[in-house]
Amino acid sequence: MSSSAKGDPANLVNANENMTANMTNATDEVKEAALKQATAITSDTDYEYRKAEILWARETKADPPGLEYYVHYVEFNKRLDEWVDFSRLDFNREIEFPKPDQKKNKNREATATPPAGKQQQRNQSPLRASTPTAGQKRKAQHDGLETPGSAAAESATDDKENHHVVLGNDEEDGETMDVVQEEHAPQETFSKKQEIEKLRTSGSMTQCVSEIARVKNLNKIQMGKHEVEAWYFAPYPQEYAYCDTLYICEFCLSYYASHKQLERHRDRCQLQHPPGNEIYRYEEVSFFEIDGRKQKTWCRNLCLLSKLFLDHKTLYYDVDPFLFYCMTVRDEVGCHLIGYFSKEKESSENYNVACILTLPQYQRLGYGKLLIAFSYELSKAEGRTGSPEKPLSDLGLLSYRAYWTETIVEYLLSTNEDVTIEEISQKTSITSQDILHTLQNIGALKYYRGQHIICLGDKVVEQFERNQKKRRRKIVPGKLDWKPLHFTPSQLRFL
Repeated sequence: MSSSAKGDPANLVNANENMTANMTNATDEVKEAALKQATAITSDTDYEYRKAEILWARETKADPPGLEYYVHYVEFNKRLDEWVDFSRLDFNREIEFPKPDQKKNKNREATATPPAGKQQQRNQSPLRASTPTAGQKRKAQHDGLETPGSAAAESATDDKENHHVVLGNDEEDGETMDVVQEEHAPQETFSKKQEIEKLRTSGSMTQCVSEIARVKNLNKIQMGKHEVEAWYFAPYPQEYAYCDTLYICEFCLSYYASHKQLERHRDRCQLQHPPGNEIYRYEEVSFFEIDGRKQKTWCRNLCLLSKLFLDHKTLYYDVDPFLFYCMTVRDEVGCHLIGYFSKEKESSENYNVACILTLPQYQRLGYGKLLIAFSYELSKAEGRTGSPEKPLSDLGLLSYRAYWTETIVEYLLSTNEDVTIEEISQKTSITSQDILHTLQNIGALKYYRGQHIICLGDKVVEQFERNQKKRRRKIVPGKLDWKPLHFTPSQLRFL
């Protein structure tokens, strides 16, 4: 059900329609009201009404106890969903009740008694999309499952689409890239504005329906001197899950329900950096390598923390098969966590990144591209190419697109010789498939005299030169003190 709620666009959220039937501990009157779309208020002085859908209701711990409601702001990203109290809802406006999905009903009728021939063809199809449950093995992600947006992450292999991407003007995450997408039939333009709108409203991808159906259980976390709003559900223990603020130690990542508990912990905690080997140090940035099998508790806490900001993440406790590379910034207190990426100790798909995240308080400062660049620097040290695990989240896809484009254009402009895609791959450690996808995006692949050639357009070069004038953080290969790790079959036998 939908009603109206006052909301600042920065605080607006996206949520799941299937949660309304599960509301508990609410009166009949509240249930009736909660099936409407409302509008939420985010400040007492500066606000506007936004159309919102109420998905859940729960009792508050106030005296006397009341009810608060979980709302999803219509046409806004899911990460902006939030809990609001009754005073922020306006039921005086027109209320819309949920309507049955007529398309689904038609599909059910159409597929109720399929012809024998079509049924046989359907049974012979090599792959059928299915949704793994939360308890299934992580490898199910690689078995051909298709999730919303996965085509965008792997569009290089789609012969029906041809993309043109111009380098963005911003320093982080590629979120301001100019994107034009064309389809052969019908001819259609997909502009930068349309793509940003799609990312704004669609939310991140997920491999598991049970995950996207969950209501965000934490409003915010306090980590060091930063107070950060949570984006998604994270499976913290029940005693911590529904506190208004979760207090997290920024060094050992232990979590507490009150600030007093955190203060007592900080008096005893002696950790001042991630519990691993420092393999890179340049200026104030350091990278640490942590083995998930040796530091299980710390790595599990890291996965729980990252789940607050990654909707598609389904791994929290099985950390043994992974190595974690954590980026920190140093000061007189210690090494503060900025972000991390994980990679499998032995990847059958030749992935060099399994999961990657820059914490929200450090986003748009250039750290995201630094993480991506470091992952490829490790691949160069290993002497092989690599690619991130698919599908990518919405912001992850934009970040990788921007990094691939900038790296490839920089290499092409630095050489006067004729080069092939394989040679570019060897120099940059980017896979040939990702290079081909990027060249198609920027319109650099041309068909000339019976063969394909690489030719950079003037706009791409001009945009690259403008971006180069900005002060950017870069990985210095000479500061990397690391040798590739090799694991025996007995070490990879995780019990």
